[in-house]
Amino acid sequence: MKKTLVKYPFLTKEIEIYEQDNGHKIVLAHKEGDMINISSWVKTGSINENNDNNGISHFLEHLMFKGTHKHKAGEFDKILESKGAIVNAATWKDYTFYYVTLPKGDSDENFNTAIELHADMMTDPVIPDYEMGAPFDINNKNVTDKRERHVVIEEIRMRKDQPWTKVYNATNNAMYTSHPYKRDVIGTPEIISQISQEEIMNYYRTFYSPKNVTTIIVGDFDSEKVLNKIINEFHWGERPEPPETNFQPDKPTSETIYVENSANINSSFMMLGFLGPIAKDIKNVIALEMLAIILGEGTSSRLYQNLIENQEEQIFNIIEAEHYTFRDGCNFFVQANFNPLSKEKAIELVKKEMEKIKENITERELNKAKKKVKSRFAGEVETVSDIGETIGYYMTVCDDLSLAEDYIPICEKITTEDLQDAAKKYLDLNHAVISVLSPQG
Repeated sequence: MKKTLVKYPFLTKEIEIYEQDNGHKIVLAHKEGDMINISSWVKTGSINENNDNNGISHFLEHLMFKGTHKHKAGEFDKILESKGAIVNAATWKDYTFYYVTLPKGDSDENFNTAIELHADMMTDPVIPDYEMGAPFDINNKNVTDKRERHVVIEEIRMRKDQPWTKVYNATNNAMYTSHPYKRDVIGTPEIISQISQEEIMNYYRTFYSPKNVTTIIVGDFDSEKVLNKIINEFHWGERPEPPETNFQPDKPTSETIYVENSANINSSFMMLGFLGPIAKDIKNVIALEMLAIILGEGTSSRLYQNLIENQEEQIFNIIEAEHYTFRDGCNFFVQANFNPLSKEKAIELVKKEMEKIKENITERELNKAKKKVKSRFAGEVETVSDIGETIGYYMTVCDDLSLAEDYIPICEKITTEDLQDAAKKYLDLNHAVISVLSPQG
């Protein structure tokens, strides 16, 4: 078993990374206190889906809680929640992760129980038909089954009725040509209504391989005991090697793409989308984080001040900027809610602000952004849950936890010129997708 030590910012001890012969990685991070976080990150999400099974990663995430050969459905949550645990999971484009946060209990009693249950769920899910629900015709309005298949479909429907989701999906779809990031993580009712238990289990066996899984423990514990406990509880058996899934990042569009849709809404929504650097390109990732802060985070940001606070005519209700990091390329978004009668003017005002950010960034703006970025990074070691999520991100999306050690030093060295260079490279309107959702009629 291979052991690596990583000096992680703000933690008193080095993080221990163990890689077993089967590829399963175990990460032990020490934080004083009574709380423990246990999580397993699986290197699969919508990135490993196709047009026939889109949404299977998210559906499987729901079904993983439906019992094992040792524990029937509901028992896992019932036992842990009785001990004060928070139990949940999440699916995104590059990963799916499952976690438990709880007090470790007297003599680590709760801690040991949580490891046993978590390992059992990760390595031996049953996913019975009667919990999943039978496949059905999505157009049949008489189906009243309320099992998990229908729970997920209702979640999809509720989400897709939201204006922000509609404008985001249109933007995301237009930004990509061939990369799987083009698809929506949650999938479609048509696919989820038909997908079989056999397909779900085949997907589980293919991608929930030990080589694809990183298990992270954060808290105050005896490393040797915990390491041995995890090794003994995770019974992987014979699993196939996961398929190689190295996709080439998509290039930005060769011209500005404009997309407009309509919905039963009263105001208009807009999103500008740009493709950015891969997650491991830490310097440019941080630069885009800072640009998002300067442009559109909070009431002191440029977009708010220039397009809401200091505009004589009220066009915008909301305007902000966001930055998402993915393994094969980041996304930078400017999003707005505005008066539909001023569509052309709204678009032009946003375009002007995007051009201005390339030419002039003040030292004051730089220092404010640095302070926020560093404060945010420091805040990610406040709780065992935050530490677990940050480690999981670096291990799963970046494949390199040591990048976290470089984060603050790189941040400190970034200049206004670096930010302007990043804006010119990644926020070029000639390579943007502009998506608008307007009221019908």
